[in-house]
Amino acid sequence: MAYISNYQYYTNGGVTPTDENWGEYQYVSLHDIVNDFMLMNVGPDKLVDNVKRYEVLYYAKDAVKELNFDAMRNIKVIEINVGDNLKMILPPDYVDYIRISLNVDGQLYPLTENSRVLSASAYLQDNNNEVLFDLNGEVLTGTSVLDIKRLEQHTYWGPGIYNGCQGWCWGDNWYFSYRIGSRYGMDPSEANINPKFRVNRSAGVIDFSSMRANSLIVIEYVSDGMENGDDDMIQINKFAERFVKAHIKYMLMTNKASVNEYIVRRTQTERKAELRNARIRMSNIHPSRLLMTLRGQGKWIK
Repeated sequence: MAYISNYQYYTNGGVTPTDENWGEYQYVSLHDIVNDFMLMNVGPDKLVDNVKRYEVLYYAKDAVKELNFDAMRNIKVIEINVGDNLKMILPPDYVDYIRISLNVDGQLYPLTENSRVLSASAYLQDNNNEVLFDLNGEVLTGTSVLDIKRLEQHTYWGPGIYNGCQGWCWGDNWYFSYRIGSRYGMDPSEANINPKFRVNRSAGVIDFSSMRANSLIVIEYVSDGMENGDDDMIQINKFAERFVKAHIKYMLMTNKASVNEYIVRRTQTERKAELRNARIRMSNIHPSRLLMTLRGQGKWIK
């Protein structure tokens, strides 16, 4: 980000949105990093010679992805309403989820992932159970019985709420009295009364096992930082700027012919060191914060 006046920073010069520049000084744009690398590291008398800008840009994006997955943990949070079909479409920049919660009156209740299959694709068949195909030779599909039962809340196994009462579902039957042993033999990993979910990666949705209609779901997920392909929107924390440049240099040396092995090892060592430094700097560990966390060990448990 270029240096701007305080008036420009706080009010964006009076132009809407006024919060456009808030917090931007923490970051440097991908465009600036690539330009700086081309200026300081590419040339006849430099380590990197005769390289195209698009190559530098490609490896810079590769470094940004690794940072988001490993060091920065660029976590995004989205709140979305789930309808009657009990499906939630994955965000366009979704890579993996951190936590999925149910929002009830401002309180977040974490959900657990169900290892059982919650949905399936049903092949259409004729009266002789032969699979049906369309004109292009593709299999015709429809709504599966598993999907129908899931929407009717018949495939849910575990503790939950049914008709406003807390109970345990087993074999399509609900049990509500603890005296008949409804909790006996319960799997502790599924001891959660909240709805369960399963990420259907191939379909690009999250299937939920049971849920009230129009429930709010909050998903915290990891993005790759590519901002849906808009290079001008990609920002890198200044703590990780040196790692991005070291990664570019290492990848260029690795994929270039007739480069001495000791140069490759040197750039590899530099890359590892910069990645370690970036992790430490962005870990946000300070003595005062660590002290407050350690104070929790002094709490008596009755």
